[in-house]
Amino acid sequence: MNTRELGLKFEGVTGPNNAITDIPGIEVGYSTIIQESERFEVGKGPIRTGVTAILPRGKKNELKPVFAGVHSFNGNGEMTGTHWINDAGYFSSPICITNTHSVGITHQTTIKWMIQQYKKQFKNNHLWALPVIAETYDGILNDINGFHVKEKHVMEAINSAETGKIEEGNVGGGTGMIAYEFKGGTGTSSRKIKIDNNEYNLGVLVQANHGRRDWFKVFGAPVGKHLTDNRVYKKEMGSIVVIIATDLPLLPNQLKRLAKRASIGIGRNGSPGGNDSGDIFLAFSTANEKNIPQEESALNSVKYLNDEYLDIVYEHTCHAIDESIISAMLSAKSMTPAKRTKDIETTKVEAINHDELLTILKDYNRL
Repeated sequence: MNTRELGLKFEGVTGPNNAITDIPGIEVGYSTIIQESERFEVGKGPIRTGVTAILPRGKKNELKPVFAGVHSFNGNGEMTGTHWINDAGYFSSPICITNTHSVGITHQTTIKWMIQQYKKQFKNNHLWALPVIAETYDGILNDINGFHVKEKHVMEAINSAETGKIEEGNVGGGTGMIAYEFKGGTGTSSRKIKIDNNEYNLGVLVQANHGRRDWFKVFGAPVGKHLTDNRVYKKEMGSIVVIIATDLPLLPNQLKRLAKRASIGIGRNGSPGGNDSGDIFLAFSTANEKNIPQEESALNSVKYLNDEYLDIVYEHTCHAIDESIISAMLSAKSMTPAKRTKDIETTKVEAINHDELLTILKDYNRL
């Protein structure tokens, strides 16, 4: 169950799927790997992990870059390809999100997929690939040192990508994630934005694996201070990746500024950006479709939004991120820890109880 199905009304008008796929052309796919085991053994399980793939321009036969910007709010994590995005202002690959120890296989396989998908361009040009691969840590619920993400799983996530409504919660890279010490995972939301009589779309996808219970807020109500049972750990042990997509014509410097607003978005539900958290954000625009530089003319032109109109974009981005995180938690299913250690305080990572959440929000007049 997501936010709207539960009756939670966040600000703004959503697209038809309330998902990042409401931006025309964007496709999302998952590979979810779950294999339960009665006891923990490295290499055998339990396995609760996967890969999420976002294709900014879908599965086209020609490589087309997208303008982009990135921001690291707290850098205890990884997102590959960001040095080039900071310098050039664009990237030309799928975005894949997985667990911390599966970045390598995901990176290599994504390159392999790109060479196969864009075979003619790689043959005719001296092309290189710097795919965007991001991660968060699922080692509490998953045998992360067993390296269970394989090439076939990455290929499955990319090749299964599609438009329309997408799953949330325990899916793809979000399968084994924890948010505010409740079961977390993959969440998404979208907004329609009207500027100068033109309607645009903005969408967000998060892999939510961050936060302490006592930080957690919904619509400003201190929900986490009331739901104190089944605490998971003594200090934050996770991260969050936020992907922001839009068909607004934005330049790379504008997208970098937009990515920074994800810090405010995650702060709306309580996170200050913990010391051990990798809070890394990417924003991209599907507008201004161009060929790869190797196949473009010497002079290029672009259309871009006047900076004076960015406030409404920032506002809706924060609302969509806030909703995406809550939606990931509402859609998630409870899981038991893969193993017990001195850092883990519970025998079960519970999904947030919907009825208890609604009761608290009513008490605080937030419904």
